[in-house]
Amino acid sequence: MTTRRGLLIVISGPSGVGKDTLIKRLLELDRNLRYSVSCTTRLPRPNEVDGVDYTFVTRQQFQDLIDKGAFLEYATYNGNLYGTLADRVEKARANGHDIVLKIEVQGAEQVRKRVPDALFIFVVPPSVDELVRRQTKRNTESSQDMTARRQIATSEMEYSKRYDHVVVNDELERAVAQILAIIHNAREREIEGKTRESQT
Repeated sequence: MTTRRGLLIVISGPSGVGKDTLIKRLLELDRNLRYSVSCTTRLPRPNEVDGVDYTFVTRQQFQDLIDKGAFLEYATYNGNLYGTLADRVEKARANGHDIVLKIEVQGAEQVRKRVPDALFIFVVPPSVDELVRRQTKRNTESSQDMTARRQIATSEMEYSKRYDHVVVNDELERAVAQILAIIHNAREREIEGKTRESQT
């Protein structure tokens, strides 16, 4: 029996909407999910661990990876570079694991072109006021960064209509259950499709 090729699950949403917390819970509840650690040129926040939250690299190292064609996608966000290493994603999918990418909308557009069968989920806050409250509470950025992120978030929300699913993160466990249901349905559709192919 051949190993099922894993799904590629793209999760996007404005800064402060709770993507990290959602993904952490998803990984706890579904053992087949794997998180793709992105590369970034930004400095680590307090409590962030290199190789776990992000792979932190210099701009020159990031440029070298671009020159080698190592990225599935990469983009500039608020002055910093972020990218997903293609080989990390491919290895996980080839081993039958469903891999979760947490990327912003620029990167998601690149993935959409290169991996049309990916599953795209956009996470939104209950309201913009609630998003601003969460961003302020996080208190990890300067007021200048906060203003920039707020402007980015407003424009990002416009992209939600391009995603397969939009999930409101109003209550963690409810939002997690909704995302898990979306992933399980996608797995079932893929298995049904493979079964039909084998019967023809």
